[in-house]
Amino acid sequence: MAPRIGLSTASVYPESSAHAFAYAADLGYDTVEVMVGIDALSQQTSAVKQLAEHHGLPVSAVHAPCLLFTQRVWGTEPWGKLQRSAEMAQEVGAEVVVVHPPFRWQREYARDFVNGIAALENSTGIAFAVENMYPWRASSRRGMEMYAPGWDPSAEPYANTTIDLSHAAIAASDPIEMAERLGERLRHIHLTDGSGSAKDEHLVPGRGVMDAGAFLRRLTRVGFSGEVVVEINTRRCGTHEEREADLRESLEFAREHLAVPAT
Repeated sequence: MAPRIGLSTASVYPESSAHAFAYAADLGYDTVEVMVGIDALSQQTSAVKQLAEHHGLPVSAVHAPCLLFTQRVWGTEPWGKLQRSAEMAQEVGAEVVVVHPPFRWQREYARDFVNGIAALENSTGIAFAVENMYPWRASSRRGMEMYAPGWDPSAEPYANTTIDLSHAAIAASDPIEMAERLGERLRHIHLTDGSGSAKDEHLVPGRGVMDAGAFLRRLTRVGFSGEVVVEINTRRCGTHEEREADLRESLEFAREHLAVPAT
């Protein structure tokens, strides 16, 4: 059985979470991942539940507000943000919270991040799927490590992890090799693409250099049972029709390559 294909609410920014649920329902996505961000609806558990019920779409994951531009969403204390993310996930029926590793300047948070994530999973029953990030680089040749304990989750003993193909493109990291290192610890996928530049592009899958199709086919061959979530950047789309076309193309890409029979 192929994994469910979800739509991240981040994929419709600057439109709202409400629009994301509507796009997902109209296009035939299986689930929605809620990015808790500056959109007020995304911060309200009751609103998310109402949207899910109205559109008949389950919430597959909650993305914790751990990006630079969401540093003040739900306060500034990082463990409190993760606890609140788990509470939202429990309320809306999601089994996964997606979280980025700490920034290096969050020293106290980073110091016990690995053990703290394990403790949260034990206390909440929610899988905290730590996402691969990337070195920050101003050119194609030099990079700075901005995450602690590191940007590659396969280097740490996390029980649950996320692979994002746009992040892998920036890091010049082979996502298939990372998936092999992670094995059954790979719980969640952000399906997107990248050109290999220093920018976090989040291209429509198939428009970059990451061979996203081969990556999805590999997931099928090994019987991946986690969630696949489309997380693309549609900010340059000038119309509803253009955004909808990108979201449809991403869904069709996922269906095509996840449907390849295992060999």
